Amino acid sequence: MTVSALRCVVRQLCVPVLTAVSLATACLIPATAGAASLPDKTLVFCSEGSPAGFDTAQYTTSVEFSAGSYTVYNRLVEFGHGSTDIEPGLAEKWDVSDDGLQYTFHLRPGVKFQTTSFFKPTREFNADDVVFTYERMLDPEQPFRKAYPVPFPYFSDLGLAKNITKIEKLDPYTVRFTLTEVDAPFLQQIAMPFASILSAEYADQLLKAGKAADINQFPVGTGPYIFRSYTKDDTIRFDGNPDYWKPGVVKAGKLIFAITVDPAVRLQKLKRDECQVMSYPRPADIPQIKADPSLKLPSQVGFNLGFIAYNTTKKPLDNVLVRRALDMSINKKAIIESVYQGAGQAATNPMPPTQWGYNKSLKDAPYDIEKAKALLKEAGLPDGFDLTLWAMPVQRPYNPNARLMAEMLQADWAKIGVRAKIVTFEWGEYIRRGHAGEHEAMLIGWTGDYGDPDNWLGVLLGCDAVNGSNFSKWCYKPFDDLIKKGRGTTNMADRTKAYMDAQVIFKDQVPFTPIAHSTVYQPLSKNITGFKIDPFGPTQFWEVGLK
Repeated sequence: MTVSALRCVVRQLCVPVLTAVSLATACLIPATAGAASLPDKTLVFCSEGSPAGFDTAQYTTSVEFSAGSYTVYNRLVEFGHGSTDIEPGLAEKWDVSDDGLQYTFHLRPGVKFQTTSFFKPTREFNADDVVFTYERMLDPEQPFRKAYPVPFPYFSDLGLAKNITKIEKLDPYTVRFTLTEVDAPFLQQIAMPFASILSAEYADQLLKAGKAADINQFPVGTGPYIFRSYTKDDTIRFDGNPDYWKPGVVKAGKLIFAITVDPAVRLQKLKRDECQVMSYPRPADIPQIKADPSLKLPSQVGFNLGFIAYNTTKKPLDNVLVRRALDMSINKKAIIESVYQGAGQAATNPMPPTQWGYNKSLKDAPYDIEKAKALLKEAGLPDGFDLTLWAMPVQRPYNPNARLMAEMLQADWAKIGVRAKIVTFEWGEYIRRGHAGEHEAMLIGWTGDYGDPDNWLGVLLGCDAVNGSNFSKWCYKPFDDLIKKGRGTTNMADRTKAYMDAQVIFKDQVPFTPIAHSTVYQPLSKNITGFKIDPFGPTQFWEVGLK
């Protein structure tokens, strides 16, 4: 299948694509011939948390994606700046076979890997780097993976670990992927942060030195900013990449992440111009930000979901009657009013209403304390039970105040005899333990990654994801069969029906309780230029500069 034919398939998936003219133009972007002269300006971002590392294939949150994937790295194909459109990245064009099982990527020549204090490349980017990046995730016996054995949750959650059967280097600038089954959103999936391309030469250097784990703390990529240093809970420092292959993207000579967990402190720093961009304001601070003439506050409806995951592998949460009781005893309206303070909309389904395939016919169970008590009695728990409820330690786009939400849930569940103990951990530990299934009930959430229902239903609820982002650890064959059916065809009507039916099963089985979709606000200094809110959550500094 040619790119033109592929364009027709992607239209069926309701993903915006480039026109023939713009695609041709995008494919012809030349790699820079020489080092660019960068503005002598420093851009400071007050970020909300410390990344667990920079090897983004092993992470699933925007904390790591902002600091690594969109700063240091590139991918074969990428989402446009502030967009859901797919555009050429390190691959300048691609072909898809007529049966949809082979993707051939033609790589961009002349792209340089970054030179750092710990690595000096001797060659440019080529097919070896693509093969290394994917083989490491695909093959448990791959030498670097054996030396540094870490999980790759997204790669597994999306079913790619099972579906990619072969990755071939056809020549130094051509790579072919072969799939077992049709994967309708494949291109969107590999535009995600986990698929950032690593340097095979750098990996070889680390392997020979016995320092494979350093790839997580000292990143090297082809991206717009070069990593310099990281002090946990303090700062991450980057330099602009003068050799970046895409002109006009790097607008600052230096980029600093000033890690500031407290949103009130972030705002004070922004007002004092100690940073020019900050993450996640408190809803209560929105009016004063809007009133400050030195600031601006773009916003958009969030492509996100905050929810309570029930670990269905642990008793009594393995009983659907118990999950239904917990679900219908939550005063969702009160939580949204208190926690989101006008910046959230009630959630019903396991994905936002702006996602195609959303089932509008579904409704929440009514808030009913007496019926919830009756369900617990029917489940053999007339006196209730003890439960640990995890609350995240940092502010997230889908949950501005997890501690307050947990306290309100604690009070709601006490009315039906459920005694919830609130616990928390440092953010990286919170996610790691959640992936391992140590929790009982857990506040968590999601921001869409590629604009397809599979990203919500498959990644958050599919059987392939039980060791990753399926925090409910829920593997239910009737549901999973529908997800795989939707993923395995490019027919839009068939995909939509599969996902609509899957949502009906979700609502009946309640593996998690959806709470809200939040509005995303982005406080900026008025001197910031070129900033666009990323619909998928991370904070990007492509084309961002200072007046």
